[in-house]
Amino acid sequence: MRETLQACCLIGLVFASPAAAQNATPGEMQAPRLSAADVDWAAVRTALADLEPLKSQADALTQLNSAIAKVLPKIAASPVPVLLPFDTAAYLHDATLGTAGDAGKYLSGFSAAALFFPGPSGFDAVLSLRPQDAPDLDLTFARPVNVQISGSALLYALDGSVVADQTAVPQLDGQFPGIRRVLIESHLRYSFVRYGVPYFVSIECFDGSNSSRRLSCREADKVAMRFLKALNVVGGAPPANATSLEQQPIERPEQMSPDFTYFAPGDILPGTGSRGRSGRADSTVYAKIRFPMAQAPAYANSQSFMNWGNCDLTGRIGLGGRDKTAAYRCRVNDKPLLTDESKNYAYPWRDNFCEHRGYYVGQCPAGLGHQGQDIRPGFCLEHVEGAGRCDPYQEDVVAVADGVIMRSPGDRSLYLVVDKPGEHIRFRYLHMNPQMLDAAGMVSGREVAEGEVLGAVGNYGRASGGTTYHLHFDAQVPTRDGWVFVNPYMTLVAAYERLIGARGQVVNDAMFAPPPAPAPIAADGQAPGADAIVGPRAEAKQSIEDSLKIETEPGRERKTATAEHCTTYVHRGHRRRLCRSDAAEIRTRQRHIRSVDRRGSR
Repeated sequence: MRETLQACCLIGLVFASPAAAQNATPGEMQAPRLSAADVDWAAVRTALADLEPLKSQADALTQLNSAIAKVLPKIAASPVPVLLPFDTAAYLHDATLGTAGDAGKYLSGFSAAALFFPGPSGFDAVLSLRPQDAPDLDLTFARPVNVQISGSALLYALDGSVVADQTAVPQLDGQFPGIRRVLIESHLRYSFVRYGVPYFVSIECFDGSNSSRRLSCREADKVAMRFLKALNVVGGAPPANATSLEQQPIERPEQMSPDFTYFAPGDILPGTGSRGRSGRADSTVYAKIRFPMAQAPAYANSQSFMNWGNCDLTGRIGLGGRDKTAAYRCRVNDKPLLTDESKNYAYPWRDNFCEHRGYYVGQCPAGLGHQGQDIRPGFCLEHVEGAGRCDPYQEDVVAVADGVIMRSPGDRSLYLVVDKPGEHIRFRYLHMNPQMLDAAGMVSGREVAEGEVLGAVGNYGRASGGTTYHLHFDAQVPTRDGWVFVNPYMTLVAAYERLIGARGQVVNDAMFAPPPAPAPIAADGQAPGADAIVGPRAEAKQSIEDSLKIETEPGRERKTATAEHCTTYVHRGHRRRLCRSDAAEIRTRQRHIRSVDRRGSR
C-alpha cells in the first residue's frame, strides 16, 4: 500500500484552505494556503530493489539511508525522496567492498554538496561544477557553476500569475514526464514531479552571449542537462508523524502600541508602482519568524522614494537648497523630500514590495517590482556632522529562524533556508558588507540559530556607500512553478509586534489629509475668488514652503516641520551626531491628523 503524507487529512485539519482565506476579513493577518505532497514510497522502494547491492535487503530504503549517511549526514530526515546526481549503484557496490571513497567520486563531475539541508518539509542542496571537470561541455565561463535543487513536501498556493511562459523539455520528458523550463528572476529553472513530489533545479545566469566572467543561460542549460540526467534516489524516509508538518499559529499581542503604526499591505507610496500600477494587498504571514533587526525600533519604508532616494530613475524635480537641505520630489508624486537620509527614521511603516523596479515579481499587478521590503535600523549615526549620511554597521542583523546559510564567498546576498514543520521558505538579506560576511564564515552550509547575529546593517550596493543605510529583506516559497517571491510585509509586521510586545495600528493617507475648510465670507459678503487660498489651506501651504526654505545667512538653521533630537559626540576619532525621530511629536501628528508635518521633511 502506498505510504503518503496523509495529505487528505492534513489539508483539511491543518492547512488554511482557499475558501477560508477568501472568507477572512480584508487586511486581517492570514495563514498561507498549503498543500502536502502525496509521496509514492512504494514506487521508490521498487526502484531501489533493482539495485544489485539492495536486492537481498529486507528494507532497501533503510539500508540506503544508512549507507549514504556516511557522506550526507541526516539524509533520513528528508520526508521526500532525495534526488542528486549521484551514482548510487556504484557507491553501494564500492561500500560493500570497503573501497568507497569521497562522495565527489560519484557525483558525475559535480563537487560534494556545499549545502545539504533536509528537514520536516523537504530538502535543499547546492552542488557546483568546475568547467575544467567537464571538458565535454565546452564552457566559456571560467568559474564554478552552482546548481540548486529542492524537493518539497508542501507547496504554497498563490493567487494570480506566477511565472512567464514556460517551455517543455522534450529531451528529458521520458525521464521526467511534464518537466518544464523557464528563465525567470535571473535563474534558469526546471520543475518536475517524481514519486508524487515537486522538484526544482535552478542555476543563476544572464540571458546574453557566452562570457568567461558571466555565465550565460545557454551554457547554464548545458550544466543543467548534465545534472538532471544524472539524478538518482539517494535517500529519504516517510515521516513518523504526518502532523509534524503542522503550521505555527499567528500570534498577536493584546496590548496596543502607542507608537507603532503601519500602512496596510499593498498601500505603497502613491505613484511609485511599476507601469502605473499599485501594490498587492497580501495579508499573508508566511512564517513565524524573529524580526531580522537585533533590536527595536526599526522603520520599514522605501529607500528609493524617501529622503536621499534616487526615485529609481523615474525622474527628480529640484525644489532648491544645497547639501543635506536640498529639497526635491520624485516625478511620480508630490511628496517633498530632502537630500538627508536621517529623516527616514520614523513611523509609520509602508509596504514597498511592488515599488518601481525592473525585477520580475509575479505577485505584483505590473509583473515587476522590488521583490522585498526595505527596513531602517533604530537610528542614524551621521558619518560627518551635518552631512545627512548615516554611518553603516551600527546595528546587528540576526537570523529570523533556525536554518542554514546559502551563499558563495564574495556574494552580496545572503539566503537563510528554513525547513521546519509547516514551513519551507527562503529569506534573503541584502546590503551587508560581503567581506565582513566572509570573515564571519557566513557561507553555504553554515547552520545558524534563531537570533544569531549574521552581520550588520550596511549601505553596500555594488560597493560600500552605494545605497542608503538599510536592510533589504525578502522571502521566497516553493510553488508549483518553483521558488517564487512573496510579499514579506505582514510577516514582518507580525514579527515586529512580537518583538515590541504590542500591536500596531493601521493608518492610511486620508488620516493625514487636512480637513476641508469652510468657504470664508469676505467683508462685503462675497466669497473670495477661485484663485484665493485662505484659512487652514493657506497656513498649510505656507508651512510647507517654510519647511523647504533654506536660510542663506550664516549660522541660521533651516526651518522644519518635524521635531528631532540630535546629540553630538566623538566616535572613532570624529565628531558625530546621533539623530532620532521624536516619537511624541509623531503621535501628536497622528492624533491631530496634521498633514503638514507628514508632507514636510520627516
